[in-house]
Amino acid sequence: MNAKEIFDSLKAELGDGIIELVEEQHVEPFIVVSADTILEASLVLRDEPQFLFDYMVNLSGVDAKDSFVVVYHLYSMKHKHRIVLKVILSDRENPTIPSVERVWKTANWHEREAFDMFGIIFDGHPNLIRILSPYDWEGYPLRKDYKTPETYKGLKVPY
Repeated sequence: MNAKEIFDSLKAELGDGIIELVEEQHVEPFIVVSADTILEASLVLRDEPQFLFDYMVNLSGVDAKDSFVVVYHLYSMKHKHRIVLKVILSDRENPTIPSVERVWKTANWHEREAFDMFGIIFDGHPNLIRILSPYDWEGYPLRKDYKTPETYKGLKVPY
């Protein structure tokens, strides 16, 4: 299946939660999905015979300055097709999205990294704790408004 066919099928099944298909030159096509629909869309994409996206290749967070974006790269081993999903989180103070960890176990560490670096909260994640930074680190290092501390536990932070 190509991106348009995947989009049309998802839109027919899930309605307004499937927002748009973006196909631009030099960019892999992607489908914008609402945060409220991402878990249901993930289950459909994993389980429906025409999709069978059994592998979540990557999940990443992006600070788009006025919002956060969660990007999912999915692949079907059986059908050899791929798709990219994007969820835009406009609430910068409380960027929350349902976890897809129960759909694809590879999401476990990816979601923890997006939490650690951007502060994106994956609701329902079984162990949403920092994975790269110390557990008591303050702030989220990949946010555009992040201010690197000068010290950590009394030690100068090297730059």
